[in-house]
Amino acid sequence: MRVLVACEYSGEVRRAFRARGHDAVSCDLLPSMDDSPHHIQGDALSVLRSQRWGMLIAFPPCTYLTKASARWMHPKGGLCPVRHTNMLAARGFFMSLLNVDVPRVCVENPTPLRICDLPTHTQVVQPWEHGHPHTKRTLLWLRGLPPLTPTDIVTERRPWCPSNSSGAKRGQQATRAAGRRQDRNKTFKGIAQAMANQWGE
Repeated sequence: MRVLVACEYSGEVRRAFRARGHDAVSCDLLPSMDDSPHHIQGDALSVLRSQRWGMLIAFPPCTYLTKASARWMHPKGGLCPVRHTNMLAARGFFMSLLNVDVPRVCVENPTPLRICDLPTHTQVVQPWEHGHPHTKRTLLWLRGLPPLTPTDIVTERRPWCPSNSSGAKRGQQATRAAGRRQDRNKTFKGIAQAMANQWGE
């Protein structure tokens, strides 16, 4: 099956699907972190429209969509017009990915701002459901795919990224590996393998 992993430059999901024999390709505006020949540096929507794909797994940027950005969307109680405009553009990209003409689609993002008015998500996944001792609430919007089944429940957990607003007050500390933006956004290996194993049959 031809699989496009959109907005991914780490290669984690692409490698998991290729390990199962699928023709998986990642695509991002950035070059791949692993210098893979199976990466397209460019616009994901253009790639989707120019070729046929059996599955899309997309990780669109969440900067202007995530609930964690609420304090910047509403500084001092008012709406930031520049950020609102950027949010509308990000929402348009998200919806274009979700509604693309591909039979199996997964779009991933954190909990969105209410003002984004995104459709109701299909599933919530956590790293601790797939072998990682961390919490990082992640939503999946699925079409033509079943919800992921947990593969390896971990009972001892700590936040991958503390809350922007109150995490420090509660004594939360970011996991060291999550200090850089690209590491915070990278898909956990256990979740990538669950996607490949359960959706790549």
